Amino acid sequence: MTIQVESLPVSNSHGLRDRDDFLTGLLNQVISTPTQEWLQELRAIADHGLRYATIPTTRNEEWRFTDLSALRRVQFHVDTQLKSADISAVTLPEAVNSRLVFVNGVYAPDLSAVADLPPGVVVGNLAGLSPSEQERVKPYLAKAEGSQEVFTALNTAGISDAAVLWVGKNVNVEKPIHLLFLNTAGEQGCIYQPRCLVVAESSSSITLVEDFTFTGFGNGENTQKTPVYLTNAVTEIWLGDNAQVNHTRLAREGVEAFHVGKTAVTQARDSRYTCHAVTFGGQLSRHNLEVFQTGEQTETILNGLTMISQKQLADTHSVIALNHPHGTSRQLHKCIVSDRAHGVFNGKVLVPQAAQLTDAGQLNRNLLLSPQARVDTKPQLEITADNVKCAHGATVSQLEDDEIFYLQSRGINQSDGRKLLINAFAAEIINHIPVKSLQKILLNTVNSYS
Repeated sequence: MTIQVESLPVSNSHGLRDRDDFLTGLLNQVISTPTQEWLQELRAIADHGLRYATIPTTRNEEWRFTDLSALRRVQFHVDTQLKSADISAVTLPEAVNSRLVFVNGVYAPDLSAVADLPPGVVVGNLAGLSPSEQERVKPYLAKAEGSQEVFTALNTAGISDAAVLWVGKNVNVEKPIHLLFLNTAGEQGCIYQPRCLVVAESSSSITLVEDFTFTGFGNGENTQKTPVYLTNAVTEIWLGDNAQVNHTRLAREGVEAFHVGKTAVTQARDSRYTCHAVTFGGQLSRHNLEVFQTGEQTETILNGLTMISQKQLADTHSVIALNHPHGTSRQLHKCIVSDRAHGVFNGKVLVPQAAQLTDAGQLNRNLLLSPQARVDTKPQLEITADNVKCAHGATVSQLEDDEIFYLQSRGINQSDGRKLLINAFAAEIINHIPVKSLQKILLNTVNSYS
């Protein structure tokens, strides 16, 4: 099954689309000439598709709650200079020797440490791979479904390097691998385009933490005025037969940042994919999470947590395309929204006729902490198979006065009672993350928001 992203082309008198000047300007900024011929071909294909494409507007059904007009008012430029950075505040003790770092989209070898990995595992940047390793990468890079979506194609059109993680057959990587994409945002209007490729061959297993973080996040700087920048990230994850990937994705951007991310997952027979997607920060963020089943008996678990305040907008769009029999999927996405912030969730589960005996469940739960907070939620099941077990639902609620009163009657003041209830709501997602130090960091972040 192929998923096509809707577009609204504007035709002129000659029947051609009018060019989107803003998108053309972005494209002209990101394009450069890579040394590898095969990368030039990938970029040329993406560039050709974008020349008469348009940035989505609220007239597009998939973007009707997410207005990108503020993004269009910024003149973006590329900064390819490697900046020095202090990563001590954002490193994970479990991944001290299994860490790959990019600063402002540029690979930082001096900050990376990948010595503590078993044989059969390759973790590095694309430009640093050997010719034979690059040959192995070619069939996977920019080959996932949905590659023609406008922001994904923009990333491909500018690709010159990428984080690459390759796990060989039957290899079990016990320690988590931390892919850190750090933004220092030293200049106004920079655009960063991180790219990540993960290939888990048959019967392999890996735990991955993909971390998009502003350098001042967690030190109080994320609540202050910061430069405007755009992170346009694309991650492709390929699971072979019986492979297992436990993936945690963090988006902790600066308060003025824009973040658009794509995660495209392809699951072969008997594979198991788990994603914990956590979003804080940024004036506007959008995560497109797309899972495509290519074999029977796959297992897909998607857990999501969004926590936003002030006038932030955070949008999660997910697709689980179950194309074969005996697939199982579970999705739980939670939003905590305060002040005048706006949360959006649209989750699709596609079950065509061929996907008999599918078992799919989807739930979106939302907690509004102020009268001005807003959530738009749209869980969707599209089923044509007749022998399936599928359910979906959504809830929107506020903190109950009687719950806070009960805690006060037990000697807990109102402020601490609110924090306790919010923490419990978020902990259902955070406690499933398989990295203990990261659990603690995220719970502390939740406390600071509440």
